[in-house]
Amino acid sequence: MDVKQRRLERLERRVARLDRQIAMLRARSDAYVRLRVGIAGVGLVITCLAFSQVGNEAGYFSAAASLLVFLVAATFHRRVQASLRRHDYWQRIQRLHRARIRLDWVHLPASRASAPPDHPFAHDLDIVGTRSLHRLLNTAVSLEGGNRLADWLLATEPDPEALTRRQALVRELTSRSHFRDRLTLYGWLAAGHPDAGITGDHVLAWFRQETATPPALRDVVLLSVLAGVTAALFIAAAQQRLPQWWMLTFLLYAGYSLFRLRELGDLFGQALSMQAVLRNLHGIFRYLEAYRFAPNSRLADLSAPFHDPRERPSAVLRRIGRIVTATSLRNNPILWTMVNAVVPWDLGFAYLLTRQRTRLSARMPVWLDTWSELEALNALAAFADLNPDYTLPVVRVGSHVEAQGIGHPLIPFEAKVGNDFSLTESGSVVLITGSNMSGKSSFLRTLGINLVLAYAGGPVNADHLDTALFRVFSTIRINDSLTEGFSYFYAEVRRLKRLLDALEAEHPYPLCFLIDEIFKGTNNRERLIGSRSYIHALAGRNGLGVVSTHDLELVQLADEIPQLRNAHFREAVVDGRMTFDYRLRPGPCPTTNALKIMQLEGLPVEIPDEARS
Repeated sequence: MDVKQRRLERLERRVARLDRQIAMLRARSDAYVRLRVGIAGVGLVITCLAFSQVGNEAGYFSAAASLLVFLVAATFHRRVQASLRRHDYWQRIQRLHRARIRLDWVHLPASRASAPPDHPFAHDLDIVGTRSLHRLLNTAVSLEGGNRLADWLLATEPDPEALTRRQALVRELTSRSHFRDRLTLYGWLAAGHPDAGITGDHVLAWFRQETATPPALRDVVLLSVLAGVTAALFIAAAQQRLPQWWMLTFLLYAGYSLFRLRELGDLFGQALSMQAVLRNLHGIFRYLEAYRFAPNSRLADLSAPFHDPRERPSAVLRRIGRIVTATSLRNNPILWTMVNAVVPWDLGFAYLLTRQRTRLSARMPVWLDTWSELEALNALAAFADLNPDYTLPVVRVGSHVEAQGIGHPLIPFEAKVGNDFSLTESGSVVLITGSNMSGKSSFLRTLGINLVLAYAGGPVNADHLDTALFRVFSTIRINDSLTEGFSYFYAEVRRLKRLLDALEAEHPYPLCFLIDEIFKGTNNRERLIGSRSYIHALAGRNGLGVVSTHDLELVQLADEIPQLRNAHFREAVVDGRMTFDYRLRPGPCPTTNALKIMQLEGLPVEIPDEARS
């Protein structure tokens, strides 16, 4: 049995087991609903009887006892509901793993990543979009984690140091499926729903916000002294030992308090709006603090900010939470007025809040950045774990691409065909010819998307991939730019000119170019002339790549260009049906199929004798 099929069956068993557990928890929750209704009903009847038949004392006791029993049942019910929610989310995580293996796009979350229209490869290789690599990979809950992953996939130049580091981290994370899934679970619980996300920039904006005139410690001390003096004078006046001097000090206290509080602006309102967000982050940070990676591992180094004993994130967030909770006294105007009339409650907590916010303004970006980095790495590690037949590539200095069993990660594994391929010299070009639908375009995308994965630090869909560091540039999917007044052909020419400029530029990293159906936007004669000249310009430069074409006349360029070699895909007609094996073979294509396709689809066409052979 295929290793991926075994992984799928394991997930199926896990989902089925969770189905049973969720059904049991739902039944228990329904039982608690009935129990609570019963307790309320019986308690009401008993309380009414106690008041009417026994007396007020018995009635109050019965009401209190009924309420206590109801609250106990409600507490246990909430625990069951929380467990049900966690199990439901956990099952959804497993279902998403299954959807990623199956390429079940209907059940995968949408990707919000995008790339500029003139990106060198993003649109051709489906890095972003509806059925894209980013959508398949992205498991991040935070917007920044998803964006970090997109940045790695869309990088136009490889970063060898970052690549090596990410590869090592992905290797360590691949076997830690429980850690990855738990981090996703805590993220969903924090966000409130699996389809919701967390935006770290929103949190950072509050920490970076400046209070117009922040309260100083001397203000708090001064008002505390005034409050103390006022209290002492009030007591003395109440005992008739002094005149009503407390009124004077109280007016000073109240006036200065109102003056300073007015200068705080909406400090407390903003803090209250952040309370839920900070409370949710607390669960994520606490999990990262508690998890222990192997000592001296790269993961231990990465997560070090969460293990600083001097300033644990969860403790800091809990401290801020307590301060914000204290400021919520404003929601009760009567109690707020009474408390602030006696002590400088608001100003004291405003001082503590601004002090904590200032202290954390440097630390919070580090914690959020570490979490985002872990989420992006988790996406690559999950991809490796769900596809155990994929491998981490060898990336080293040189001008070569050598692949064995390379396939396309966005093609279902049941229909996928792996190919061997190599380019070992700078300046070399492979010209691929082949029939319609034989696999030329898919192979170009296969090569490009695996290079993108390799440079992001992730696994590749190949038995083995050994590659140098390249800039990637593709010309596969050209769109008419009607809004700018460009025809298909002109858009293609502009794209090919950009590719040639990139190839001719002095750059430490050579270019890997992927060109599909060169100059297909013009007539046969001019396409052939233009293609010959362009391929001559490609050969022998600072790069290497693949060009596909329908023009069999171009295979003769192998006699003119030492760096060029031919390869092809072919088809066969079996029992009146066109079949393809999608195998890359050396040499020019010996067959064509355009006329055969026309004939098989019932179009009127005369097939010359040479095309029948």
